[in-house]
Amino acid sequence: MAWSEHVVVRDGVRLACRDWGGPGQPIVLLHGLAGHAGEWDVLAGRLSSRYRVVAVDQRGHGASERHPRDVSRTAYVADVIAVVDQLALRRPVLVGQSLGGHTAMLTAAAHPGLVRALVLVEAGPGGPNPNGPADIGGWLDSWPTPFPSREAAAAFLGGGPVGAGWAAGLEEREDGWWPRFDRDVMVRSLAENARRSFRHEWEQVACPTLVVLAQSSFIPAQEADEMLRQRPATMAMSIPGTGHDLHLEQPEILRTALADFLEGLA
Repeated sequence: MAWSEHVVVRDGVRLACRDWGGPGQPIVLLHGLAGHAGEWDVLAGRLSSRYRVVAVDQRGHGASERHPRDVSRTAYVADVIAVVDQLALRRPVLVGQSLGGHTAMLTAAAHPGLVRALVLVEAGPGGPNPNGPADIGGWLDSWPTPFPSREAAAAFLGGGPVGAGWAAGLEEREDGWWPRFDRDVMVRSLAENARRSFRHEWEQVACPTLVVLAQSSFIPAQEADEMLRQRPATMAMSIPGTGHDLHLEQPEILRTALADFLEGLA
């Protein structure tokens, strides 16, 4: 099944969405920092036979507004609400990876009546990380852009399905392949996460929650343990042989985990 593009505009900011259609429970998919909605294509295509699936290019990313003035956590959350409202997605399940998972978590915490369930993929409340923005900026600065080809980009970005997934987010210009985001916008988007933990917001989440972590997870074991201590009803699992981009590495295992979780909501 192919997707169609819907554009949601909130406060003058254009948000591009890949709407896969499908019957049943709405699912909203949120990518991580410097990512794009296309990262979810394999998973979305497989889920759309049973669920209404929408993947969002978040502000500053992909086909959405590239230079938004506001990149606060509040702005990202308000964008999710706008997508849900304008596309008439009644009580969706929010699925987010990395910073997209953080956005999904904050949305569920702030709007408990709006969200049916929450799935965090390699995401959590985090903690103060003053070096985070500089580390991300340094990593993005290391990209040898423009890439001469999408294949060269995929190789640089890790190879295999992970490299291909990242490279799919690039755009071709006359001189080569470039990211569809602004480096400084990405760094600014992490400013609040660098300053504090969001454990209070995690504790406010009231809906059923599934946490999916990689074997080589970006989430420290202590943070994962604390998440389950705060909300012991949370379902949690780890996928062997995976890293932070497990949604690209093992989309079929993630699909099965999601389907089992969603069936349990009935």
